[in-house]
Amino acid sequence: MMNDLIVLKGITRVYEVGTERIHALAGVDLTIRRNEYISTMGPSGSGKSTLMNIIGCLDTPTSGTYEFEGEPVHEMDDNQLASIRNRKIGFVFQTFNLLPKLTALRNVELPLIYANVPRDERMKRAERALEQVGLTDRMTHKPNELSGGQRQRVAIARALVTNPSVILADEPTGNLDSKSGEDIMRLFDDLHEAGNTIILVTHEKYIANHAQRTLHILDGKINEDTLNG
Repeated sequence: MMNDLIVLKGITRVYEVGTERIHALAGVDLTIRRNEYISTMGPSGSGKSTLMNIIGCLDTPTSGTYEFEGEPVHEMDDNQLASIRNRKIGFVFQTFNLLPKLTALRNVELPLIYANVPRDERMKRAERALEQVGLTDRMTHKPNELSGGQRQRVAIARALVTNPSVILADEPTGNLDSKSGEDIMRLFDDLHEAGNTIILVTHEKYIANHAQRTLHILDGKINEDTLNG
């Protein structure tokens, strides 16, 4: 359908560890529509990180089909996967992954350098992304001059700067105190209101409840797919 952003059918992921075969995903069917806000939960080893890595084109399925905006991701080579990652997917990690010697503005600009965007355009877009996350007055600060919550805001601005089709956030509040965590979740709520598609992984029910829909992963399968009231 026109509104379908991501369609997974029969996705499996098997890892060979020595003589052992580990089934990280065991047949996942999932459709994500544009502007959905989805949380993903499950115990360690359930397969949720593997599922996120496949959606984010960081890993490839052993079998099954994956379509992203109608394109067959499961047939793509490494260069094509890298192109989708760089243009279409914004990543937010628990550990921020900022470069310590660069200012907030330079950190946010980085994906645009990889995308060969001209310098003037890069600076405008990086400034706009930082404004969007409420850091207009922190653009020239380096990560060690920022609080944990501010660092995560820089990371979110970096994810937004390419105007991606989807934002993938892996435990985005995991390294933050509860107040900073709530601030970050309010920011995600605002980004969703503004039209962004968001998929986040969390262990916390109160974080998951910010989303419209929660996937519960167990033993490599989606064993619950519920709408949050």
